[in-house]
Amino acid sequence: MIDLQDPIFIAHEGGKLRTSSTVPLESREDLSVAYTPGVARVCEAIAADESLARTHTWRSNLVAVVTDGTAVLGLGDIGPAASLPVMEGKAALFRQFAGVDAVPICLDTKDPDEIVAAVAAIAPSFGGINLEDIAAPRCFDIEDRLKALLDIPVFHDDQHGTAVVVLAALTNALRLQDRRAEDLTVAVVGAGAAGVAITKILGEAGVGDLIVCDSTGIIHEGRDRLNPVKARLAEATNRSGRSGGVAEALKGADVLVGVSGGTVPESALEGMADNAIVFALANPTPEVAPEVAARHAAIVATGRSDYPNQINNVLAFPGIFRGALDAAAPQITEAMKLAAARAIADIAAEDLAADRIVPSPLDPRVAPAVAAAVEAAA
Repeated sequence: MIDLQDPIFIAHEGGKLRTSSTVPLESREDLSVAYTPGVARVCEAIAADESLARTHTWRSNLVAVVTDGTAVLGLGDIGPAASLPVMEGKAALFRQFAGVDAVPICLDTKDPDEIVAAVAAIAPSFGGINLEDIAAPRCFDIEDRLKALLDIPVFHDDQHGTAVVVLAALTNALRLQDRRAEDLTVAVVGAGAAGVAITKILGEAGVGDLIVCDSTGIIHEGRDRLNPVKARLAEATNRSGRSGGVAEALKGADVLVGVSGGTVPESALEGMADNAIVFALANPTPEVAPEVAARHAAIVATGRSDYPNQINNVLAFPGIFRGALDAAAPQITEAMKLAAARAIADIAAEDLAADRIVPSPLDPRVAPAVAAAVEAAA
């Protein structure tokens, strides 16, 4: 049953977004400046020098939030129409936290070729493309192709936003424990969009050994039926040569990062190293309940707002796009992501504790700090 008087439904009635004019439209002169005939002069100038579109339209502050509705939150493939409330929310967060305008684009196709063509066709209207809730593995191909085609930032937030915040949280967990990344064994449970990106950024940050598990078990060289993305993971991870399931991955592991949507039994946690760190990030149900994880780990984080240490993408993507747009960057580089993670970590480090390894998603310092770090790195 759907209760349209539910406060959630009331808040969403009519949608969560609108556009508004930045110039007055109250007189004939206003109309002649904002629209015809005055606007023609600006159009002609842009036709002669397309770079003027950045300074004389909203393009330099506008991001497309693009989805095909195949991997929405924890709901899965619910389609483009049902994904629209999430995309509206994403756009609202862009505006609220970083002053970036954003427009939801929900595409009624799952074909990567059609998605790439559609986004490339609308790209002249935007200063950046935020890919959202597109299922793996095609999300990797779509992002790579668009990055090659376009001269504006293309960023799949489910991958890279999550990875940036995980790195920030791990940085502060290690600060608390006076440990080094190169000494760690990290088990990443889940090899979808977020798991692949987390593995990559942790490797770039110097983590010693990374062991990745998918629904079949540990990814390792020689395993059957690995897609190209997982084959590359097998080449770059698991230097200890482990095989088996989650329990084998966690034996002696210092860190668990769960981004699977599945479950991790408590018995597997018992095999982790002392002072373990557990990030159980599946939403709304973590891979292991935080109360259970706390029996075996010194530091616990989730993706939920009702527990401490929420790993929330809103800590990353508004500031990352703000910085990239301000720098007129043609892409978001690995250096920019690492800079964003350091900025997030440094804010929380001012008041660090086992239950405060990342800032609050509502902390007004975060987006400006991330933006400044990203712009400098650009």
